[in-house]
Amino acid sequence: MVWGTGFVGRMVIPEIVRHPRFDLVGVGVSNPDKVGRDVGEICGLDTPLGLAATDDVDALIALRPDALVHYGPTANHADANIALITRFLRAGIDVCSTAMTPWIWPDMHLNPPNWIEPITEACEAGRSSCLTTGIDPGFANDLFPMTLMGLCSEVRRVRASELLDYTNYEGDYDREMGIGKPPEYRPLLENPDILIFAWGATVPMIAHAAGITLDEITTTWEKWVTPNDRQTAKGVIKAGNVAAVRFTINGVYKGETRIQLEHVNRIGHDAAPDWPSGTQNDVYRVDIEGTPSIFQETAFRFTDGSGRDAAAAGCLATGLRALNAVPAVNDLPPGWVTALDLPLIPGAGTIR
Repeated sequence: MVWGTGFVGRMVIPEIVRHPRFDLVGVGVSNPDKVGRDVGEICGLDTPLGLAATDDVDALIALRPDALVHYGPTANHADANIALITRFLRAGIDVCSTAMTPWIWPDMHLNPPNWIEPITEACEAGRSSCLTTGIDPGFANDLFPMTLMGLCSEVRRVRASELLDYTNYEGDYDREMGIGKPPEYRPLLENPDILIFAWGATVPMIAHAAGITLDEITTTWEKWVTPNDRQTAKGVIKAGNVAAVRFTINGVYKGETRIQLEHVNRIGHDAAPDWPSGTQNDVYRVDIEGTPSIFQETAFRFTDGSGRDAAAAGCLATGLRALNAVPAVNDLPPGWVTALDLPLIPGAGTIR
């Protein structure tokens, strides 16, 4: 069962329909304009699926799916997400979600108890499990670096970087990151606690996996002002405004940064030319200084002629990670599930 037909859900649902290992039994939506519409129509398919979207949670639960794959909104809508997810968990239905990124590591010190305890209690009541994954935070910032760390005898520093062009991205980067705003504007994520809370959960997760306790988690934030107007999917960024940001979340151990998440988000690949870039455009990169040192870049692309960009490919990978994790989550004991609890997920049924 899927909840959410936004950007990610609309891409994943057609893949579920074609997948030999999954049966789609229900689709939930919160937008009243979508209630009663055929899911195929909502997803832009040529053929109706004969399945109507609904906001009736009780009716969805009554279908008794093996799992709810939840593509709901971000942690800005925490109360609504918690209220919905706990209903499925209490009914004994496992949940795999891409929302609520602080849940990637529930033990993160900034997670408020009223975000954690309801899920813990619902899992206990329903003997169910809850996983949150994603691309960032998520597998690009935990699965990739932790897998590569397992090839080392010593890691002096591990850094996971997102190096993306946001020209075609329509998310809330102006308010959250200050892109498109005057340089004196202080965006939401420039606040260190908010930045760590929103995107930093993988830092203490990696520390835990490495068997250390961090001294502290710090942040940095830089802005780049464009000398010329720049066209984006959201409009024009005027000369003199911010067109790139670079920030880091740093896990400090024994007085040194040992674990680092880095974001370089640009409007145009020529923006902030002195800041890090990948060998290709739009990549996720892992750099390990150690024995041996390891450097890996991952690019998500569509090669099907659809013209969809790298950002869309990354979002689809985000959704499919949650979907493909369902059988493993079904097999795990009840409670919270993190990347450290999952076995290798090789994508059963993907070669067909």
